[in-house]
Amino acid sequence: MPIESGSCASARQAKQKRKSHSLSIRRTNSSEQERAGLQRDMLEGQDSKLPSAIRNTLLELFGQIEREFENLYIENLELRREIDTLNERLAAEGQTIDGAELSKGQLKAKASHSTSQLSQKLKTTYKASTSKIVSSFKTTTSRAICQLVKEYIGHRDGIWDVSVAKTQPVVLGTASADHTALLWSIETGKCLVKYVGHVGSVNSIKFHPTEQVALTASGDQTAHIWRYLIQLPTPQPTADCNQMSGEDEVEFSDKDEPDGDGDVSSDCPTVRAPLTSLKSHQGVVIAADWLVGGKQAVTASWDRTANLYDVETSELVHSLTGHDQELTHCCTHPTQRLVVTSSRDTTFRLWDFRDPSIHSVNVFQGHTDTVTSAVFTVGDNVVSGSDDRTVKVWDLKNMRSPIATIRTDSAVNRINVCVGQRIIALPHDNRQVRLFDMSGVRLARLPRSNRQGHRRMVCCSAWSEDHPICNLFTCGFDRQAIGWNINIPALLQEK
Repeated sequence: MPIESGSCASARQAKQKRKSHSLSIRRTNSSEQERAGLQRDMLEGQDSKLPSAIRNTLLELFGQIEREFENLYIENLELRREIDTLNERLAAEGQTIDGAELSKGQLKAKASHSTSQLSQKLKTTYKASTSKIVSSFKTTTSRAICQLVKEYIGHRDGIWDVSVAKTQPVVLGTASADHTALLWSIETGKCLVKYVGHVGSVNSIKFHPTEQVALTASGDQTAHIWRYLIQLPTPQPTADCNQMSGEDEVEFSDKDEPDGDGDVSSDCPTVRAPLTSLKSHQGVVIAADWLVGGKQAVTASWDRTANLYDVETSELVHSLTGHDQELTHCCTHPTQRLVVTSSRDTTFRLWDFRDPSIHSVNVFQGHTDTVTSAVFTVGDNVVSGSDDRTVKVWDLKNMRSPIATIRTDSAVNRINVCVGQRIIALPHDNRQVRLFDMSGVRLARLPRSNRQGHRRMVCCSAWSEDHPICNLFTCGFDRQAIGWNINIPALLQEK
């Protein structure tokens, strides 16, 4: 009798597995069909004023939800088995490591840590699996909670950055690839000041913490500090942009973009020269920010360095080296002398200047693509966004792994955190803007239709927590900035 070879035996086993799998699928499909038929019969027997087509649609939807939660239940059981197995393994290791038994307290701590990691994995799996269901119900409610208030149109090219003044009067600032920075009245949408001192793309704009002074970074390898003088008139009632309606997913062409500088009046005051020019970089200056107090400023450049300057003398205080590729962003802590710089080398770095005699640096690794921005939030947390389509929340006391990870469907650009309410605004390459809390739970998506929202990549977001009309601003490569009113209490209540 011929002996069957190993390869033939394995092929036969694989074929049998596929056959049994297909049979189980048929049984599952048939059972689901029987269950759906039974549910239809039950509904038909009930006295209902709903048309049969709507009732059938509802049955199908709730059937999908039921199957989704069945899958989650199965995954939950599997994860619980993993926890039990891991606890047993840890108990065994406690008896054999170096021939000495670990104390019960050590075993308990180690098992608790591993269990918490698996628990976090379970939560993440649950959120990811149910996001499609939840998002279908949030579409309508998000429009009521997140309302477009004002559009700021006037740049001739894409807008890279948006910022809100920290002093009175509160104005909006935008930095554009058209070599200009514009200041706007938030209430009226009118351009108040135009800065034309740069000869390259203006990549960043930040306002001084106590004075009417702005800091801009540019592709001309410089950062400029310039003064503006603004007195706002009494605000007039604005047209309600919230009545606009339309389908949520509509494709746009370049023909739909604003006409450029149509809203920038010819009598808009123009600032042509800076108070101070910071000139120590050998490449594009991609971002700049003020240190707490406003006496020093930090810049980030494509020459792979960040520079710390004395504002009064324009002298270079520190050159921060260590990144392996071009820098993409820099941000300062609101109350401490801390700086974070992000880079295309997939890392971001924390620089500590609290001790004047020495500055220390910590490197955060966790992304797999360009880190587009890293920003401080309350306490000892930093939030980083990346082209790898993730946003990570970090504890500065633990650099090894993030405490929360948000996974998205598109690259993430310059993020911003509403410090008081701990809400993260995520601008995406795919024109979406999403809101998450610090634990990674999705709260809402800003409306985007054929009449409102961004038409191209959204580059940046900025919160203004105290403004009564607009508390979130976004800008994009469609050459416009948008002011939104986010009903934060209602948003958090929905969560």
